[in-house]
Formats: sequence, C-alpha cells, structure tokens
Amino acid sequence: MGGSARTAALGGEAGTTRAEAVLSRLQLLVTRKLDGLLQGDYAGLLPGPGSEAGESREYRPGDDVRRMDWPVTARTTMPHVRRTVADRELETWMAIDLSASLDFGTAQWLKSDLVLAAATAMAHLTVRGGNRIGAVVGTGSLAETKPRRWRRDKAGPAETVAPSVVRMPARPGRKEAQGLLRAIAGTRIRPGRTDLGELIDKLNRPPRRRGVAVVISDFMAPVEGWSRPIRKLGVRHDVLAIEIVDPRELELPDVGVLTLADPETGALHEVQTADENLRRRYAEAAAEQRGAIAGALRAAGAAHLRLRTDTDWLLDMVRFVAAQRHARTRGTTR
Repeated sequence: MGGSARTAALGGEAGTTRAEAVLSRLQLLVTRKLDGLLQGDYAGLLPGPGSEAGESREYRPGDDVRRMDWPVTARTTMPHVRRTVADRELETWMAIDLSASLDFGTAQWLKSDLVLAAATAMAHLTVRGGNRIGAVVGTGSLAETKPRRWRRDKAGPAETVAPSVVRMPARPGRKEAQGLLRAIAGTRIRPGRTDLGELIDKLNRPPRRRGVAVVISDFMAPVEGWSRPIRKLGVRHDVLAIEIVDPRELELPDVGVLTLADPETGALHEVQTADENLRRRYAEAAAEQRGAIAGALRAAGAAHLRLRTDTDWLLDMVRFVAAQRHARTRGTTR
C-alpha cells in the first residue's frame, strides 16, 4: 500500500483523485481493523474515561488526581476518585500539523501520509451517535494570497493573505467527517514551519465543553514553544498526542556523503555518514529530543501514540486503542 498512498504532491485534479483513492483505501482498512474494538456502547471519551459525573470509588495507583472526589474523601478519610461515564454526543477536535517537515519519508510512508491516516482513524473512532469532529490545520508559516476582497474606499480592491492556521468547523455525521478528511487531504503543504504552540492553542479558543483533543504532529518544533499550550489543553480535555516519526530522524545510515535539504528553509547540508562518531552523536541527540517530547507530553497528562513510517501504523493504532480500553477497565486512564 505504501507506494499508492503517497500524497505529498496533492494539487489540481490529479491530486484530488489521488487523495480520494487514498482516503477510500484508508477508510476501508480502518473499518476492517478498528471497528471490532468499539462494538456496542463505549466506556467513555476516546482516549479518556468520559465526562459525565458518575459514582465514586477508592483511589488506585495510576488514577488521574484531577478526578479526586474530595467531599467523599473527607467523609471517609480514604482517597476516592469520581468515575465518569460517556457522553452520548461528544466533540472531538484535531490539531493537524502540515509543516514542510511532514513532507518527508524514507520508508513505506511519507510522514504526511501518516497524518492523514491518523486523522482518518480518529474520525472513524469518534464519529458515531451524533458525535462531532472538527480540525485546525497548520500549513506552514508562509501565507498564500486569497481572492480579492473589495473595500468601499478610494484605495480600491485589497488583497488579504490566508492564515497559516485554518479552522474546519465540527459537524456530526460520517458524511461530514469524510468531507473534513477530503479537505485535509487536499491541503497543500507550504514552505516554513507551523507555530505548533499557536496551533494547539486554537483548540483552547473559543472555550467549549469537555471533549477530546487530538494533536497530530512530528513535534519537531522547540518543546518550550508548545508544552504550555498542551498542558493548558489537558486541564479541560482528554488529550491524545500522535507523534509522526521517520527512522532517518532517529539514526543515520552509513551511505557515505549525504546531501540533506531542510524542507522548511531549503538550506542544503552535506554530511559524511561514514563517520561513526557523527552517527553516534546524531543518534544520541535524536534520542534526547524524543525523550524531551515524551516528557513534555507526559507532564501534560496526554496519551501518547507514536506512529513510524517504517512500521504497520494500523497495528500500532489497534494496540494503542486496546491498551486504552484495558486501562479504563482497570481504573487507570493514562
């Protein structure tokens, strides 16, 4: 499926046709492999435990301290947490990073393919029973020109530029979800890097009732730029962070002189990959970076799913959803 799924050059009629073909195949795969995980009534918000107040039970190691039931704890002198049950109508918002760094891949998939795949899976898992799903999409830091907007003054027509973050409203129903996915698939990746902190912060504004927030990115932006917005997001919503990774971002192969192009700035760098010390330092720096990302997500209380371009992303997704369901039955949420 890897070759037919590459959607980096979406644009025009050919790009639209490829996007439709990719989406059709993704939706078929998602339906076959994920549908069995959510048969019948589901236990709560995906990936969290729900938002409607339920009964209390004694605290267990691993429980989210934000769900402590302090009145019951005071009466019984034993720590208790408040159970929650699922809303019948939930709202899920996705923050989708389509920076130029996502237009890259050295294995079976491009990273942008996995962004679309993850969005498709989340739409399938959440859109049922009147649930709504929407998205904010970051498309790089360089803006495009919009059609002219007329002003009633002597200056004549004025041009405005498209924002780097596009909001797609949350609507219920599978048909609307498919339209959302088509819009995401047809979004052109532009030069530059999306401000990931700003993108995540768009999910905090305007304020809305408790729901699910999904952040899909490679998280390559500086951690200090997005860690605070995602912590703020986790105060009110159940947050799922889907990290997209390519193996060449973790280690360099020994292939001699390698010319690398920065997809966000266009800068070229020649690297002598035969240098063992260089490869070791690169791997150490990459591991440190990924550790910092994981630590920031853990501090925000976000569920963390890593998808790689060289593995079976659907199998990783199945395992993750199954683990989340198992954790809920044991009284843990993360």
